[in-house]
Amino acid sequence: MHNWGMFEWGDLRYLLAVARHGSTLAAARALGVNQSTVHRRLAELERRLGTPLAVRRPTGYQLTEFGSVILPLARSVEDAVIALERQARGAGEAVTGTIRLTCPEPIVGRLTQSGLLDRFHARYPDAHVELLTSDRYLDLSRGEADVALRSGEPEDPHLVGRKVADSFWALYASPEYIARHGAPAGTADLRRHRLVAFDGAMSQHRANVWLASVAPGATIAATNSSVLGVLLAARSGVGLAALPTTIAEGEPGLVEVLPTIPELTRGWYLLTHPDLRRQPRIAAFFAFVFADLAALRAVLMG
Repeated sequence: MHNWGMFEWGDLRYLLAVARHGSTLAAARALGVNQSTVHRRLAELERRLGTPLAVRRPTGYQLTEFGSVILPLARSVEDAVIALERQARGAGEAVTGTIRLTCPEPIVGRLTQSGLLDRFHARYPDAHVELLTSDRYLDLSRGEADVALRSGEPEDPHLVGRKVADSFWALYASPEYIARHGAPAGTADLRRHRLVAFDGAMSQHRANVWLASVAPGATIAATNSSVLGVLLAARSGVGLAALPTTIAEGEPGLVEVLPTIPELTRGWYLLTHPDLRRQPRIAAFFAFVFADLAALRAVLMG
């Protein structure tokens, strides 16, 4: 072991990112730095430890034997740092500081226009809700957000919260598409239609799974990695799309062609990490929202 006293814990972030993403370029994007920084910090960590940690292969970076051995320890350090940051952000009894709320992009406009957040800020002027918009589930356990408003049963058993509304989906098309191709008479008729589906990080979305099960072999006319992207594609007339009724029903240029799809119905949940739940700003936010669920349900369900 070389120069252990000079070892920088922060350099473990770069090892973890390379291990998770398989390349220094993807690691740099995830960390918000340039690729040369990842190379430099990983090389410095290897120099301090006195042994290589990762080697470049045609398929990407692969950890060495020693890199694989210390990876669980590096993750433990990261977990401890994240837990410390969570505690530090919630220190004190006053309702102050930033609450990072992640929610799907299509909900943002409805949420901000509802006045719910304005009323919270009026009640707690020293607290601020910061919206992190993503159709991807941000990892609360990794500190990517403090609170999540998301549809679908919680996959992480460690998160705490409650169901706040229902999420309904139906099938939509533009009037132009219906004029050219007609409307489907039912799910059995979908095979002859052109469809808009999700791709990328959303490729395994339940809407894609359902479409594949009821319309195998149907033509996929367009794909997009976000709900808004799929909505815009359907509105342009390229095909039919499964969409949340909350945003599609009020969208000019879209017509419901099949009603609510039971297989796609899910709950909306407000969730956080248990380490944060009793911290003043998070506890105040949950209590405020639960006291005005009617306003939140109007945002989520129309």
